[in-house]
Amino acid sequence: MPTLLDTGLTPQTPKTSSMLNLDAILGAAVFDLNGLPKEYFITAESNDTSWVQTIFQVLGLRSLLISSLQLEGFCHATIRGTEQWAIVVKQRSYYLALLIKPQEENNSQDLIRFAQTLQPSDLRTIPGFQKE
Repeated sequence: MPTLLDTGLTPQTPKTSSMLNLDAILGAAVFDLNGLPKEYFITAESNDTSWVQTIFQVLGLRSLLISSLQLEGFCHATIRGTEQWAIVVKQRSYYLALLIKPQEENNSQDLIRFAQTLQPSDLRTIPGFQKE
């Protein structure tokens, strides 16, 4: 799977034709397969971390639905808020959540594809991200 460094993606270099860039991302969080947060990153633009709790609750609901209704095949979820929105994607050994600026909602499919290729180690290399 390509890493962020392999793609050459930078805040000024889009990965897709719809001009996706890293400035759209306000934060990122990695959760284990049980839905527990492992690490998260924020930017100076959005230093509130309460969204991590919301993603934790979404992953808990997902586990409950899967066990109660025998649902399978979770690939991603979109959580829309009034001031920002988030996407959660399942990867092989973790979940990755990205907090996104509201005006970037038109690029949701591009962001989902981007999140599916991100590795936790990539998050440490994004300019402006601070580990919490």
